[in-house]
Formats: sequence, structure tokens, C-alpha cells
Amino acid sequence: MIKFLVIRFSSIGDIVLTTPLIRCLKNQVEGAEIIYLTKSEFASILQSNPYISKVITLERSLSETIRLLKKENVDYIIDLHRNMRSFRVKSSLRRLSYSLNKINIRKWVLVNFKKNILPAEHIVDRYLKTARIFSVENDNKGLDYFIPGEDEIDPGKINQGIKKPFMIVAVGGGHTTKQIPIEKIKQICHDINVDIVLLGGKEDMNKAAVIEADLSSKQLHNLTGKLSINQSASLIRQSSLVVTPDTGIMHIAAAFKKNILSVWGNTIPEFGMYPYQPGEYSEIFEVAGLSCRPCSKIGFQNCPKKHFRCMEQQDYIAITRKIKNLLTVEK
Repeated sequence: MIKFLVIRFSSIGDIVLTTPLIRCLKNQVEGAEIIYLTKSEFASILQSNPYISKVITLERSLSETIRLLKKENVDYIIDLHRNMRSFRVKSSLRRLSYSLNKINIRKWVLVNFKKNILPAEHIVDRYLKTARIFSVENDNKGLDYFIPGEDEIDPGKINQGIKKPFMIVAVGGGHTTKQIPIEKIKQICHDINVDIVLLGGKEDMNKAAVIEADLSSKQLHNLTGKLSINQSASLIRQSSLVVTPDTGIMHIAAAFKKNILSVWGNTIPEFGMYPYQPGEYSEIFEVAGLSCRPCSKIGFQNCPKKHFRCMEQQDYIAITRKIKNLLTVEK
């Protein structure tokens, strides 16, 4: 048996993007056993993954977490987070470790000088490179997301009944400059004649409530902040298409091969975090040619230029047209 410790503390999308590495390690390294270290709020994403033998969560005290990890007596560490906490874990366990190249300098050059020297490579492939010494190769089966039976949802039995086909709209995002503005979400939803489900976290509930109030006559189901991650994933799996900014919902949808209309604000697909092997009719929407974009590799709470053109100038008519075309095919 060869015991691997894989480290990725957060967040939803980043963790889902590690699943090809987990699967390939388990299937291609004889006797591989995989322990995964993450934050407690993300453990549910991994606990039903059959390729993982144990999920250990980051305790309040990192020393306590390290004490638990020492009992596992791992052989190798694969660090997919590469920050000070993961460095402390590696230093304390004193095992051979292989770490993600975060290419932060190249990202910094692109953000600050708008010169793209990034590799034309998805982060899934960069994750897989951390295990190349074990002869692990990409099996090209895409992302995994395993939903526990107790978290599966019957759309017809929730919120007065969600009728198929239905579409998902992601309300939030990690930072405001990644999010689709409220008025634009309302514009997208206005002419759509199927059920629409709004998803997001508790922090997005006020935004979703404004959308719901203005679209009260629509077949709108506001489930923002009301479902667990796995329950949201269950609805995404059963949906016909997903409209989302660069956020965790986008990557969950890709795991189920959904058609994804991803709307990009201050971040760019060239960072390597675009939908990985999604449905064949997926499309990326972005405002090309903006001299201020990307303004950050992650995002801001407000547009630094105060105009938010990367979202305000999106072609929302084209997005709505694409939705209608896909729904026509679905019916």
C-alpha cells in the first residue's frame, strides 16, 4: 500500500478540479490509498468519493491537525494549495512532497502588464503534473462529483415543484467583480419560459431576493442559501443548462457534463480555470479587448475603475438567445 496525503483547503471549485488527480492516482498507482486534507466546510464535497479513503479536516489548531496526520503515517504528500499552512504540514510530517506550480509570477505579469506568458494549460493538467513521478496520466474522464443518497433532491417536490426542463442561474461568486449584476440576471431570465432556479450561498440571499421580487410572475425558484453544497449539486445534475460566472457552481456543472454558459468578469479563462470538459454546447462569454482586464487573478469587492464594463458590456441578448436555442433542443 502507498499512502498519499493530498492537500487542498478550499474552495468549492478548486476542490472539484482536483478530482481527476484523485481518480488517476487511485486507479493508476498500485495499492494507492488517498487521504485528503481540506477545510471542514468543504469536506462534504469529498466524503462520498470512492477514490478517497479518508477526509481529514483542518482543525482550529494547525498543531492538532498535524498531530492527527502523523497518526496516518503517509508515504507521500501532494500539495495542491501551496500556502504557509500546507508548508507547515509538509515540514512537520517530513515526507517526500510534490507541490502545485501556482505560476503566480506569470499571473502577476498578466494582471499588471497585460502580457500573457501563461501556459496554455488547464489547472487540472497542472494538478496532474504533481504526480507525474508516479507515472500518472490524464485519463480524460473529466471531473467527478459524488452525491450522497440522502442529499439527492426530487425537483418536483421542492419549492412548489420545479418542472423539467429547468435551468440554473448562479447568483453569487467569490468576489463582486466576478458576479453577474442583478439587473443583468433579470434581463437574462425575463424572456425564458421554463422554470429557473437561483442558486448561491447565504451571502447571496439579499441579491437573490431582489431578483425574485422583480420576477415574481416568472417560474422562478429562489433556493439561494437554502441548500447544502450536495443538494445544490443534485439540482445542477438534473438541470438542462447552467448560467454562471466564474464560480464553484460552474465546476460542479462541468462534472456533470452540463451545457454551461459561463459569463466572465474581471477574471479570464486564460488563468486555466475555465469549465473542464463540459457539455458540448457550452459557451464562454466575455468582453474582449478591455485594457483593464484582468484586474486581478481572484477578484475585488468593487470594480477598481468604477465602471464594471467586463460585466456591464456583456452581450446579454446573445446569452438569452443561446439559452433559448439550447432549451428548444432540450424539449
